[in-house]
This record gives sequence, structure tokens and C-alpha cells, in this order.
Amino acid sequence: MKNYWLVKSEPEAYSWSDLVKEKKTSWTGVRNFKARNNLRSMRVGDEVLFYHSVTDKAVVGIAKVVRAAYPDRTAKEGDWSTVDLAPVKPLRNPVTLDQIKVKRSLRNISLIRQSRLSVHALTAAEFREILNPR
Repeated sequence: MKNYWLVKSEPEAYSWSDLVKEKKTSWTGVRNFKARNNLRSMRVGDEVLFYHSVTDKAVVGIAKVVRAAYPDRTAKEGDWSTVDLAPVKPLRNPVTLDQIKVKRSLRNISLIRQSRLSVHALTAAEFREILNPR
């Protein structure tokens, strides 16, 4: 069964266009236990919303998991994981955080409740609802 996720990145650090240019990336540097556990729950084929944080605050594209969790080689200490993501398609119209917040059905998603978390689990319904901003 496919799962759905949202990953956040500051566009100045790593943007959607960087992912498109590279065609694949290892989602390294996650140092939060909840986010790490979310990475470890990802499976090949899962769909991922790519969210620009801080400046844009919008979902800008859809990616997919192309390699399940493995040890994050950038970690100097501790038990941290990464996954590999590849771009699927950009969103013609990015979905802003403000558009997400006004939807009653999305007010309890972790993006709203735990805004500092960098890797969020979504239900299939939440994933579809975010992509339908009307």
C-alpha cells in the first residue's frame, strides 16, 4: 500500500529546481527523531509533496521515494537515516501554506500542528486535498 508524505526544504538550501536538475537526491541531514522515523517508514513508490519553507511557504512539486531508508552518511554521530527522492512533476500553481490553513479538513495535519518538523506523514485524502487548493 502506498503512503504519502510532505518534505520541507528551504529553497536557498535545496530547492525543487535543484531536485529536478539532479534527477535524484538523498534526503540527508534530518536530525529530529519524529522526522527520522517518518523517513524510516517511507517505501519505494510512496508519493511526496515537496514544500519550500521559510520564504515561499508552498508545495511546489510532487516527488517519489526511489530508495527506502538507509543510514545517513552525513551524520557524525547517532542513528540517522535518509531516503532517495526523485522528482515526478512540478505543480503548475504552487499551493501556499495560507491555502492549506484555510481548509477545515487540513487543520490537524502535522504541517500545521508541528510546523518545525521537516518530514510529515499524510493520509491519501490529505495529500489529494492539498493538491486541490480550491
